Amino acid sequence: MPIKIPDRLPARATLESENIFVMTEKRALSQDMRPLRIALLNLMPTKIETETQLSRLLGNTPLQVELTLVQVESHVSRNVSPEHMLSFYHSFSEIEGENFDGMVITGAPVEKLEYEEVEYWDELCRIMEWTKTHVHSTFHICWASQAALYYHFGIPKRMLPQKLFGVFPHRVVYRNPVLLRGFDDEFYVPHSRYTTCSMDDMLAEKRLKILACSDEAGVYAAMTQDGRQVFISGHSEYDRDTLKLEYLRDISRGLDTPVPKNYFPDDDPEAVPFMRWRSHANLLYSNWLNYLVYQTTPYDLSELH
Repeated sequence: MPIKIPDRLPARATLESENIFVMTEKRALSQDMRPLRIALLNLMPTKIETETQLSRLLGNTPLQVELTLVQVESHVSRNVSPEHMLSFYHSFSEIEGENFDGMVITGAPVEKLEYEEVEYWDELCRIMEWTKTHVHSTFHICWASQAALYYHFGIPKRMLPQKLFGVFPHRVVYRNPVLLRGFDDEFYVPHSRYTTCSMDDMLAEKRLKILACSDEAGVYAAMTQDGRQVFISGHSEYDRDTLKLEYLRDISRGLDTPVPKNYFPDDDPEAVPFMRWRSHANLLYSNWLNYLVYQTTPYDLSELH
């Protein structure tokens, strides 16, 4: 089934070239079914790339998805045109009275700041509180997962000795988790971050289930007992060259960023990176949409509480 996105969204051409079924708004109106309403709060500076990456994963399932792009009002993005934001994004105040089957909150390059120092922290707290009554299941990525663990459970983030950067092996540690159903015993995920949440801190919170972890990257996937909140520390949505572009950007800025681990053949930045996480990325989002959203969300979203 298709993903419904705005007709003129730049991601549309990319997705159609990859044979992802994209439905026009006009055609969607003729369908006699209720699509899953998914909101995407995009905090990444690379707005268009992130829209495309997540639309690709959300659209590659048997379920019809209607995607609503959301931005914070307390921060102005400097890496995308104002016209793009005005054309395709809703402010939180515009959708605050609505209900959604699911919501994805992306990471953001602000992890070295204390949470309270982030320009839009108060607004993000308001949004995270709102998800508890207006969203059936919320999927937090990277910095957003740390922010949500801090806001909902008081779990602090901790600075790492150096940037965690590369593609790392992970293992499933929770017996038969629906979110990771069909995963291999070992699977790979890209990471790019300076902070982490301690496994001990998370284990001490009985409302959480740790699903997968890595010896190098720590906890990768966790969720609340009811699946209403999901926390993913890595970037399964990344394209093949996302880490490469980030590495080249860091080097151009004079940063002492190491070559991403387990990424370039022979650690050669001139080589085409290995792509070893795509299948599990698709499975992760498909499982979330199917088991934690579609299977349990009320047909009438006004029944959310």
